[in-house]
Amino acid sequence: MSEPDEPVPAPDESVEATGETVGEAKWAALRELEQRYPGLDKGSVRFQVLSEGERGLLGVGQVPARVLAQVAPGQTRGPAPSGGTEEPGTPAALVRELLELVCASLGVRASISIHEDRDELGARLSGPDVGLVIGKRGHTIDSIQHLANALLRASGEQRAVVVDAAGYRARRRASLERVAEDAARDALATGTPVKLEPMSAPERKIVHLALQERNDVTTGSEGAEPNRCVVVAPQPPS
Repeated sequence: MSEPDEPVPAPDESVEATGETVGEAKWAALRELEQRYPGLDKGSVRFQVLSEGERGLLGVGQVPARVLAQVAPGQTRGPAPSGGTEEPGTPAALVRELLELVCASLGVRASISIHEDRDELGARLSGPDVGLVIGKRGHTIDSIQHLANALLRASGEQRAVVVDAAGYRARRRASLERVAEDAARDALATGTPVKLEPMSAPERKIVHLALQERNDVTTGSEGAEPNRCVVVAPQPPS
């Protein structure tokens, strides 16, 4: 006798959830849907923002954000976009789950590949809409990477996590190396320090490394996060 199928939501099946932000509300709705329908295809979930909420003054009068999450009929047993085979509970599986939730929250269908070695766990996203995951100047993907690293550190994992999408990291590295060389040229031409735009810590490291072999300029960082930036200056005479 065959096992009964898992319940399939009716066309109007939906979950309403709240959170301090719209993103938190979306996560809460996804979690509830996953509990109802194991094996849920997260990419089939669509969100409607009912209220973006209000922060209030010093916590007084705060109104939570509200979202409505709906699953298309018959989509609860579809394969996840990434098709991962990691063992549940492992660092790779945790990173994949996080990225699937983020993609579902953004309404992005993406393939996710995980690769790992002794020092690093890497995740690559590909698909026609991953520009939404990258965000303006990479701010979104950097935030996702920061969250993934925090998640694994909380689980006791010591390796670094690198999240990439459509080859963005390589393109950004090449761009930052050009910026570093241009700044060095300008600093030498004017004899004055050149301050670059604010960057994340990993991006500042790329600039420092790009110029570390030169003996005609020095690099340093100044400012407080998230506005900390690299300063390239002519090497003082010895």
